Amino acid sequence: MRRTTFVHHHLARDSAHGARFATRHSFGWVAASLVIVGLAFPALSNPAQSEPANRSDLAALKSAVNAQVAAARQVAPAMGVHIVEAKSGREVYGYNPATKRILASNTKLFTSAAALDVLGPGFFFETPLYLRGDTKDGVLHGDLAVVGGGDPNISGRHWHGDSFAVFRQWARALRQRGVHRITGNVILATGLFDLQLVHPDWPEDQLDRWYEAPVAALSFNDNCVLVKVESLGAEARVSLVPELPIFAVQDRVAVTSNRRQESVRIGRPTLEGDWQTLHTFEARGRIHRATEFVDKWVTVADPAAYFGTALRQALWEEGIVTEGSVKEVKALTGRAWDLVATHRSDLLTTLEIVNKRSQNFYSEQVLKLLGAHHCRDGSWAGGVRAVRESLAALGLDPDAFDLADGSGMSRNNLATPRLVTDLLRRMGDHRWRSEFMSTLPYSGEPDLRWERRLQKPPYRGNVLAKTGALSGVSTLSGYAKGRSGTLYAFSILMNRTSANWRAKNAQDAILRALIDHG
Repeated sequence: MRRTTFVHHHLARDSAHGARFATRHSFGWVAASLVIVGLAFPALSNPAQSEPANRSDLAALKSAVNAQVAAARQVAPAMGVHIVEAKSGREVYGYNPATKRILASNTKLFTSAAALDVLGPGFFFETPLYLRGDTKDGVLHGDLAVVGGGDPNISGRHWHGDSFAVFRQWARALRQRGVHRITGNVILATGLFDLQLVHPDWPEDQLDRWYEAPVAALSFNDNCVLVKVESLGAEARVSLVPELPIFAVQDRVAVTSNRRQESVRIGRPTLEGDWQTLHTFEARGRIHRATEFVDKWVTVADPAAYFGTALRQALWEEGIVTEGSVKEVKALTGRAWDLVATHRSDLLTTLEIVNKRSQNFYSEQVLKLLGAHHCRDGSWAGGVRAVRESLAALGLDPDAFDLADGSGMSRNNLATPRLVTDLLRRMGDHRWRSEFMSTLPYSGEPDLRWERRLQKPPYRGNVLAKTGALSGVSTLSGYAKGRSGTLYAFSILMNRTSANWRAKNAQDAILRALIDHG
């Protein structure tokens, strides 16, 4: 039978277009590697030991940072900056530190901190496979069932690009029980999360973009499909990866010999705004005859149907035929279910993808999971409540921040720069401080957007920080180690930016001043 294997470069695209698969880097490995080139950041494993006896001239530090902040105000007139010593909490610089700003993906710091505080780094997402019925002569006279646990990792990210890898493992477990054909249905229990797949604050005209993927208790392949347009000389061909029977394609692409006419638009057509009813993908425009291909990752409308259909396809490829259909239920009922296998994914690896790759889908899955576990409410409201209660227990001022989602796509995620540095300080003293910091990208880290930022000595490896970007918003918050050895927590929240690339340059200039004089 045909075997489907495909590489999913979109899984890391939030941080670098075409980046390699996310690999797990513990901070111990990062620190060890940086020691070799003289750029170690060992203080991050224990901020309490990072403050030197002799501090740099505070006045010189403030002056240097203030000069760069003054320049940054030309790029973002609505901005706030706050810098404190990580150990003592002593403020070394503040510019509008008590005014709330849009956080963008700095929101992920809140989600990650709460997840570690509530669940701990040893937590595992669990997705069990069950069966019921009698097996005779290789035929299961009954059903399969999968119970959704909110895992965002069921994809090709950790399996060399094979998105069906988890399902193939389940197929092997079924074959070990002598099952080669199933007469019943594939039942999916999706009640851990609520039925609202897309946050109401997210831009409606971008719902087919991979960074607005729907959030569900059972998800597959980041809830996205690769739509690929290939030039075959005289004609174009549009294909889907994976190709599944529930999907349709509208091919409206022509081939052109004029390079200037090349313009390919890929997405999902809308039907009176009711995007959730559609399983159709479209490509339109012109592709140049010498262009090999153009592709784009597009969200699916129904994650449960996608998961169930992909599972059936993978089982078929492994020699197991399912004769029934895919059925979605809130929860399994009855006591006749027999556990076949359980797929597990660890939280820490997930949070590294959240922060290093800035993956919105992963962030929202974690947020709803927090709501389900902490509040028995697997919704955005439940997740936000769980985060707020966790951070309040850590001593953060609940009036200094507002949350709406887990990733920062909503513009209603707001916080003061002082609140962000307070969060960073408290996580720097947290029992899971090393784990939290290991999820953050470091300056100059390869294969991330940080690769070209602050990549030269003495800056490379001396910043751990989370980026954030929306239209008109650029944020950066984390830890920086000064030349003196002093460790700082900082937050730079820039709103109303004239150009985000200029905002990033301004942020880097502020950090260079901090490191040079700190």
